[in-house]
Amino acid sequence: MLRNNDFLAAAANLKQAQASSKIARADLLPSLNTSFSASRNAIVTDPTTAATAGGGVGGTGARVRAQDIEDQFGIDVDGDGKLDGLDVDGNGTAETDLPNRRFYINNYSLGAQIRWELDLWGRLTDQTKAAYRDASAAQADLIGARLSIAARVSQAWFGLIEARQQRELAERDVHARESNLRVTDRRYERGVASSLDVRLSRSALGSSQASLALRKRLELEASRRLEVLLGRYPAAELEAAESLPELPRLAGAGAPGDLLARRPDLVAAEARMEASGLRARAARKQMLPQITLTSQINTSGPVLADLIDPERLAGNLVGGLFQPVFQGGRIRANAKRAHAVAEAALFNYAQTVLVAYEEAENALSAESFLAMREDALKLAYEEAAAAEELTERRYASGAATIFNLLDAQTRRIVAESQYIQAQQQRVSNRVLLYLAIGGDFLTEPKLAALAVGKSE
Repeated sequence: MLRNNDFLAAAANLKQAQASSKIARADLLPSLNTSFSASRNAIVTDPTTAATAGGGVGGTGARVRAQDIEDQFGIDVDGDGKLDGLDVDGNGTAETDLPNRRFYINNYSLGAQIRWELDLWGRLTDQTKAAYRDASAAQADLIGARLSIAARVSQAWFGLIEARQQRELAERDVHARESNLRVTDRRYERGVASSLDVRLSRSALGSSQASLALRKRLELEASRRLEVLLGRYPAAELEAAESLPELPRLAGAGAPGDLLARRPDLVAAEARMEASGLRARAARKQMLPQITLTSQINTSGPVLADLIDPERLAGNLVGGLFQPVFQGGRIRANAKRAHAVAEAALFNYAQTVLVAYEEAENALSAESFLAMREDALKLAYEEAAAAEELTERRYASGAATIFNLLDAQTRRIVAESQYIQAQQQRVSNRVLLYLAIGGDFLTEPKLAALAVGKSE
């Protein structure tokens, strides 16, 4: 599971849905935004020429007269009627002497804004609940992905076992055809068989060799398919088991109503249906008035200490009422669209339930039919193998023709191949049934354990 890319993608989708639900929940809480800025402006203080500052007075970047700067910031220290310096921070003390042709003015500002929309009609609550339903659906998708990947790996493993058995059967067929050709050659050398028998034996051997090449290719492809599901490089290095597993008796698949609670895709579809309904209700509430409380605090000064000076702080609390009046039909159309989405989600859920019932019924009925087919093909294979053995003895004694021998061998090969395929289909159908019911079977030990748990 930790290497399968589909499962990792489903896990990432769950994280995305969980983060989205937290984002939606944040709309129910107040939001706080802060801002801070600092500026430093250079000013030329030559009273005879124009002054250029890095931002100028007020930070406009315009050229100002030095006399205006002196009139605003100038200070006469000795009282002789002549300006002796500049008061930058307005505290009555000259911080910069006039002979200096350039001085700097610092400015710091701090602002904060608090905004909170009152959820009077429950619109934000509906949107938050819808986001959490989406997260629940994503979690069910993750469980479904894990179950689906496990089933695909199991089926790929059983397919690899079948491919190995088919390849081994093709190898035995090639060996048998080669033995037939040697016997036919000896009979031809003794004058017992004709050249027609030799050519037919060679043709049968060529067909078997071609079938063996095909079976080898299919086995390698089955191995690579499983390796990709396991998150490995498809190097066809996996080796299959020698035989398919023996299936236990099927019992306790559960009642049809259990599917609604056990299948992850049904749980996800139900959650998405509820989310669509909540969004439709929130879209209708969009036409109701919205009340938003806003508080702003701003302060500024030439030194950092001014930012926390209570006398400089200015705050206000504003309550705003917002009522949509004319939106060109946008809000009403959005409400209708959300209602249509919810209606479609309802129909999708109903269809998903029907498909789930269909898959469960098909898998249950296929279990009995595949068992019957497996038994019939087993009988056909055993009888074909016995007929082949009998025909080989009769051909060696000259009582049967090459046509009888080739026909008997072909019948046995086809019957055994079909028998192997029937075994694999039955095992794969058991996996499909596991998927259809959305979990494990309720066997007798598990039912007893459940009964003990309820009694406790």
